[in-house]
Amino acid sequence: MGQRRKQQGFTIGLALALASWLAPGGARAQPVPPDPPTPFTAAANAAWLERLPFADRADFEAASRGLIAPVAGPVAGPGGRPVWNPRAYDFEQGAAPPSVNPSLWRQAQLNAIAGLFKVADRIYQVRGLDISNMTILEGDTGLVVIDPLLSAETARAALDLYLANRPRRPVVAVIYTHSHVDHFGGVRGVIDAADVAAGKVQVIAPAGFMEEAVSENVIAGNAMSRRAQYMYGAFLPRGPLGQVDAGLGKAVAAGGTLTLVAPTRSIERDGEAMRIDGIEIEFQLTPGTEAPAEMNLWFPRWNALCAAENATHTMHNILTLRGAPVRDARAWSQYLDTTLARYGTRADVLFAQHHWPTWGNAAVQEFLADQRDMYRYVHDQTLRLLNKGLKPLEIAAALPSLPPGLAGKWYARDYYGSMSHNVRAVYQRYLGWYDGNPATLDPLPQAESARRLVEAMGGADAVLARARDAYARGEYRWVAQLLNHVVFADPRNSAARTLEAQAFEQLAYQSENATWRNEYLAGAQELRNGVPGGLGGVASPDVVRAIPLELFFDYLGVRLDPARIGSARFTIDWVFTDLNETHAVTLRNQALTHRKGASPKPDATITLTRGTLDAVSLRQTTMQQALQSGAVRIEGHGEAVALLFGALETFEPAFPIVTP
Repeated sequence: MGQRRKQQGFTIGLALALASWLAPGGARAQPVPPDPPTPFTAAANAAWLERLPFADRADFEAASRGLIAPVAGPVAGPGGRPVWNPRAYDFEQGAAPPSVNPSLWRQAQLNAIAGLFKVADRIYQVRGLDISNMTILEGDTGLVVIDPLLSAETARAALDLYLANRPRRPVVAVIYTHSHVDHFGGVRGVIDAADVAAGKVQVIAPAGFMEEAVSENVIAGNAMSRRAQYMYGAFLPRGPLGQVDAGLGKAVAAGGTLTLVAPTRSIERDGEAMRIDGIEIEFQLTPGTEAPAEMNLWFPRWNALCAAENATHTMHNILTLRGAPVRDARAWSQYLDTTLARYGTRADVLFAQHHWPTWGNAAVQEFLADQRDMYRYVHDQTLRLLNKGLKPLEIAAALPSLPPGLAGKWYARDYYGSMSHNVRAVYQRYLGWYDGNPATLDPLPQAESARRLVEAMGGADAVLARARDAYARGEYRWVAQLLNHVVFADPRNSAARTLEAQAFEQLAYQSENATWRNEYLAGAQELRNGVPGGLGGVASPDVVRAIPLELFFDYLGVRLDPARIGSARFTIDWVFTDLNETHAVTLRNQALTHRKGASPKPDATITLTRGTLDAVSLRQTTMQQALQSGAVRIEGHGEAVALLFGALETFEPAFPIVTP
């Protein structure tokens, strides 16, 4: 499939899992609530007030500038269940409580400023109706929508908010800036696919968009979705002791309808220009930066630059905490330099698909240059220390922050990405998981290693005693590290679980990074209350229909259990009558391979349509029902087909993370 297909950002797998997580703004019951902040945590958070320029209120002025109408109440989804509730964050008023890092509290308050905003002449944004922004351009006769959010419900609410306050015009085009689902999933909330088919509406995207959009997070989707629940705090209550923000925005719209309409035009050439309803647009392709398929947009008529998600008011991820292939910080920096050189001297306003705009040419140039320098610094300094022989954690300790000229800028703070995990990501991109020390080349599995370490330290009670002493001194990182061994050695040790959860909570309260806070609190929640039940979701029909057959067969191979398949060997031809395509799937040496085209002597042949395959994948029917109705026909050795399907695993979405 190639490296570009496999790189993910905000993922489809996450969005599909969201369908059954929780109603936004609500929370699942917590039998054991979190602890309050300790005096150590309160003091650590208070110290932040002296570290950063909190008296600078320019961002609050910018985030409120041009407000036309605020976002009202919840947005309802299927069955009337709310998928978005901005009122859940009404508690974020006044000074930061001792349970929230003041820098993160500031970002959370900024992200809570929601509504319809005028950015510039004929450029409007709806912010705060999802984790991302919807931008609306007023053409000569209609509207051009940039990035229609994550779900059809929030996208419809955003467009309705605009139409209630501006002249009613039809949407004549949609532009996807990049291939992450929070920037296209709501498209059917703003346009009708029939209008696209009839040529009434254009859909424009960067080169490679469909391949990247539909392949994200399929192969490793189950694990990534589970980890994403930690990263975004899916089960955490909204409140001072729970989830307060996601760094890029408040949270992710949950339980809505994920949709996808294929582009009618692909931007294949950097610098390509086009005119849409009187709007001149020049496209800067930036593949492999924040997303594998991404582009910035320049509007010469208004001297306005859309930076997509390449330059926002936070340090972004080089590697997301839920897991994904590592992004290229060097290329990211280089593309931002090109943006600065090409448009910087002309831009009067820069807006992105998260956060609030930057106005004024000098401010735009400084913002772009700082964002460029930030990713270059992370890249180059990691490589410098890597080449001196430092290991990943040593590099993270040696580079705790950006240089002063950047660290003092609010838009370079660690709200979503962080210096700590980004430098380790750069190391991983160049040298991989192995740090060069043979002691780490083939270590014991974690549970076995934990049992031996706890025994070597004198047993669980001795380790617990040391951990309690460390907790009393406010050494929460060390407490978590110690008790992780005890819990993995004996997950039934309730005292260890409780104390580790308490340490996680204090680390969460002190974290400037929203996703780190969510990770710690989710870990504490699991230690206290176990793995939440009822996880999993139903895939979006639009996305399932768009998955390439090659990726479908790749995923069959991932699901194959060698113990069930034994030494069997066979080839099955899949004949898709509506596509006039045949795909040969071969099982050999407990590995499933496939190629397009018929095999010379298949052991069995399955004949069906792509629509039938999609219906089975979406659980709208079963393979047995499709066979009985004649929608699927099997010729040859039917036992080979039965053996294949009998050997496929169904992944459990609710697996533990902080216990073995």
